[in-house]
Amino acid sequence: MRISKTLAFYMGRQFMFWMICVFISLIAIAAMFDIVELLRRASGQKEVTIDIIIQMSLLKLPNLVQEMLPFAVLLGGMMAFWRMAKANELVISRAAGVSAWQFLMTPMILTFLVGVVLITTFNPFAAAMRSHYENMESKYLGKNHTEFAMGSTGVWLRQGKQDSHAVIHANTVRGSGDEAQLLGVIVFQLEGDDRFVGRIDAAKATLRAGYWELYDAYISVPDEATRHVDVYRLATELTIEGIQDSFASADTLSFWELPKFISTMEQAGFNANAHRLYLNSLLSMPVLLCAMVLIAAIFSIRVSRRSSTGMMIIGGVVSGFLLYFFTNIVHALGMSASIPAALAAWMPAGVAMMLGITALLHLEDG
Repeated sequence: MRISKTLAFYMGRQFMFWMICVFISLIAIAAMFDIVELLRRASGQKEVTIDIIIQMSLLKLPNLVQEMLPFAVLLGGMMAFWRMAKANELVISRAAGVSAWQFLMTPMILTFLVGVVLITTFNPFAAAMRSHYENMESKYLGKNHTEFAMGSTGVWLRQGKQDSHAVIHANTVRGSGDEAQLLGVIVFQLEGDDRFVGRIDAAKATLRAGYWELYDAYISVPDEATRHVDVYRLATELTIEGIQDSFASADTLSFWELPKFISTMEQAGFNANAHRLYLNSLLSMPVLLCAMVLIAAIFSIRVSRRSSTGMMIIGGVVSGFLLYFFTNIVHALGMSASIPAALAAWMPAGVAMMLGITALLHLEDG
């Protein structure tokens, strides 16, 4: 039997209503805990006012939306299906010849579309807000972010302390194992409030333990003649890991920017596992949301027969936490390159979907 448009609309409306209600509740709770954590980190810093804390929390909110959506779909779906099962609406639909797959089709289509909109439209906004948040975090909470930018004009790197630092520009950067190499290098040496004290032009620079080794270097100092040295050592606290970490974090780049950024990093010889993992996690989001609908249905569509609401809630919450921990484990394996990043990103969605389909087939046959 083909499901009627009226029933499909009713199922979709009920599902979306409860998903939105749960989603708002989860976001409110998460935002509250986030504000408390920001207040703790800002304690003792007089310049950080409550207005700044709230602003930072709002900037972080879009990222929380992306993280909380799968749990909202799971718990919201459970609530919607549970209420319809308690009212015998699902029993009546089944008696009319509508299978579980048919009445779940509308919620699954809706969640898939929500996932597509999330990664293509909402994610760029969330990435921009996250970037602003990290800037404010560095400014007000003292979290150091090494300034490293890579673009069409080359590489810009700022190193050192506030009283004495250097701005390094290079046409090309290459990373290989424990070594970073810059080609076509210009070093601007600064003191205090960016007061210029010298410049070094070099054909090549290689990062060693505690210093940059500059080759074929021309050293220019105000009021002195330029001198040439074959090899010049410039002290630094940077490491190859520090340079790797100083690239823009994955969640500050939009879905549309990530492929080009990954390509640029890999061409330069750097590890782009974190960014590739994040990109594939975004791509898998619509499938993961559909899997959450199936898991929600498993725990709630037959609750009227089992008459155990408490077990339904516990089962759903435990499933959500198990999926969360499983995701963290496989993502850690992907970050360490123990398994391919794409596999690590798609595995939670794939496993959840297969378990959901298998369990629902069992319920249908049973």
